[in-house]
Amino acid sequence: MGGDDVARSRIPQLRLDELLEELQARIDAARGTRDRVHSLLEAVLSVGRELDLTQVLRRIVEAAAVLVDARYAALGVIGPGGESLSEFLTVGMSAEEIAGIGSYPTGKGLLGELISHPEALRLEDLSQHRASFGYPANHPPMRTFLGVPVRVREEVFGNLYLTDKRGGEEFDADDESVISTLAVAAGVAIDNARLYEEAQRQQSWLSASAEITRSLLSGSSRAQVVELIAQRAREITGAELGDIVVPEADGRTLRLELALGGDARKRAGLVVPREGTLSGAACTHGRPVTTADLATDPALTGDPRRVERLGPAVAVPMGRAEGHTDAVLLLARRPGGALFTEREIGPLLGFADQAALGLELADRRRDAEQLALLEDRDRIARDLHDLAIQRLFATGMTLQSAARFIDHPGASDRVLRAVGDLDETIKIIRSTIFGLRARDGAAGNGLRARAVKVVEEAQAALGFAPRLSMEGLLDTDVPGGVADHVVAVLGEALSNAARHAHAGRVEVVLQATGTQVLLTVQDDGVGIPEQGRRSGLRNLAERAEGLGGVLELASPPHGGTRLLWSAPLGD
Repeated sequence: MGGDDVARSRIPQLRLDELLEELQARIDAARGTRDRVHSLLEAVLSVGRELDLTQVLRRIVEAAAVLVDARYAALGVIGPGGESLSEFLTVGMSAEEIAGIGSYPTGKGLLGELISHPEALRLEDLSQHRASFGYPANHPPMRTFLGVPVRVREEVFGNLYLTDKRGGEEFDADDESVISTLAVAAGVAIDNARLYEEAQRQQSWLSASAEITRSLLSGSSRAQVVELIAQRAREITGAELGDIVVPEADGRTLRLELALGGDARKRAGLVVPREGTLSGAACTHGRPVTTADLATDPALTGDPRRVERLGPAVAVPMGRAEGHTDAVLLLARRPGGALFTEREIGPLLGFADQAALGLELADRRRDAEQLALLEDRDRIARDLHDLAIQRLFATGMTLQSAARFIDHPGASDRVLRAVGDLDETIKIIRSTIFGLRARDGAAGNGLRARAVKVVEEAQAALGFAPRLSMEGLLDTDVPGGVADHVVAVLGEALSNAARHAHAGRVEVVLQATGTQVLLTVQDDGVGIPEQGRRSGLRNLAERAEGLGGVLELASPPHGGTRLLWSAPLGD
């Protein structure tokens, strides 16, 4: 057989080899497609199984990187306003590499291209794109790029970014198709996770409202309920700080009724202006107000809480009836935390309204209890006046009349002393009656009530309760200016008795005779030392002289000190 015959016999064998190779290639391609579809289905099922939104997002990024064999993958979540990224999840870099790069991107340059133009983008070399302007320090080099938007109910939720296909290959149309399919499934999974998260949050708000209601019904104080409101709001929203402020009477400032989280001790009782504060804006406008960064927002320069370096914050009014805000709840997260969105603010506002209603009911119940207490005290005072005093007075009159018929001098003196004791007892009971009616602000601005308050406050320093009796029309006959001096003198006299007298008994008598007001403070202490400091007594004397009155000091025979301070009441 010649050479030509041998060559011709080999041609069919070569063609058969080529056909077999092509068939094998197609089988491999079909197998690869099958494997890829299988991987895609597994990825879709894996993403769909999760209900926690953070885990869903993490699974999406991981699945995307595996499906197209990318070295690096990321998911950027678009924040409120749709102009920047609020979250950025990455795969392919270690924690050390991420820390070395610094803060996460916010959506500038090439990443922002997909935000402004939410369409799939494939690049052979991302550095050649017009929107690319290089990498930050310590950022690994990247060449090939594939970006696909993720939509949730026709709204762009974020973007998937994939770079550096392994083996040095470029991302192709199949890669784009696979990632686009994953993005559709991811949108459904994200929507489900959001719905589940909202349902869980709503359940948490309902549970918190029920807990507050139970606390109110069990008789908890306003302070306890206010703390419960702020604590539950912090827990549900993941806030670092929770403050409740109430408007002051001047209309220009707000006072912190409760401070939780952060440096709560420094904020306790803090008074902040309405102008230039987040709480003030919510109080003034009667609606929730948010900020992306409480520490640096230029509109909040008046807020002293800026020094705590907090991030996103929201202020929600509580009780917005007829244009009036009863209180404001402020919640703030750590720097870099998620912004407060409408999805959170809506339930939070509903919770705040219910909490405000609960506080109003608690205040009404407290007022009702206070009214019942005052009515009970009035009844006791009325009974003391109508029964006890009248009987004692009648007894005294009887004894006084009977004394005329007693011939024995000793017996007559005893009866007359008993009459005097009855008169003194009547004075004490009358003082008790006025004390009952003046307590808890029933007559809070009158001289009687103020005197009772000063005497009660002195009890802690003295170690015992001073005895107080009052006579005359103290609340009507004594002018306000004179009453201020009386209260100041009484406070100074009791303070001196506590610091210097070492007394075991103090008696206070306050009288309005119609022409003058008389204050007597007597103790059984060591008396006034000859060389002691007398600046306090000099002040009392000057007060009396300024009103045309006098200050007299005496040492009773049985020891101690008697201070008599008087001032005329005028015509």
